[in-house]
Amino acid sequence: MKILLVEDNEAIIMGLQYLLEQEGYACRIARRRREAERMVAGEPPDLMLLDIGLPDGDGYQLCETLRRQYTFPVIFLTAREEEEDVVRAFDLGADDYIIKPFRNRELISRIKNVLRRGSKEREVLRCGGIALEAESGKVWVNGEEVTLTRLEYRILSSMMACPGKLFTRDEILSDIWDLSGNFVNDNTLSVTIKRLREKLGDTEGRIIRTVRGMGYRMECRGT
Repeated sequence: MKILLVEDNEAIIMGLQYLLEQEGYACRIARRRREAERMVAGEPPDLMLLDIGLPDGDGYQLCETLRRQYTFPVIFLTAREEEEDVVRAFDLGADDYIIKPFRNRELISRIKNVLRRGSKEREVLRCGGIALEAESGKVWVNGEEVTLTRLEYRILSSMMACPGKLFTRDEILSDIWDLSGNFVNDNTLSVTIKRLREKLGDTEGRIIRTVRGMGYRMECRGT
């Protein structure tokens, strides 16, 4: 797990870096807002510890900017304890707010809690070489991202959530009809399944199996 510490106080940096590395985290340091933005653009961290007072701006501005593009958790770590400061941080998308001075064990516990909560939200479904991340709506096949239509994604996500389950054609038609808001006929479903298989590299139907006269079942071998 990579943690980016955005802090300009050298004494705090030294102590926190040692503490985090002792806990097994890879800790990177940014002492200014712009430096943090560059580091995130190069390699987003798994979590950010963020001070409010920075030499070239404040943590609020940085959090607001990053939240437009990134979803990794942010914990404010600051001496400001006024209610309006705490509320503003959470309104901007902070995952936690810890006031200095802090207790080391409590900080580590709260970091672990935020990371644990975030990992559940970013759960990735896998089926062979296929990966689907529900939070972002992204799908990868053998490490390469593929673009699906809304109907293709809805069918795939339902099947990947229940591998081995038989999905009748009527079930799938009902599901994607609700999604599109328009009637979806049986032929449209056949075409959609065909195109989905092509995008997944499953032209022979070995992953999305056809159960004759009934529907489809997803088989995830080697997962």
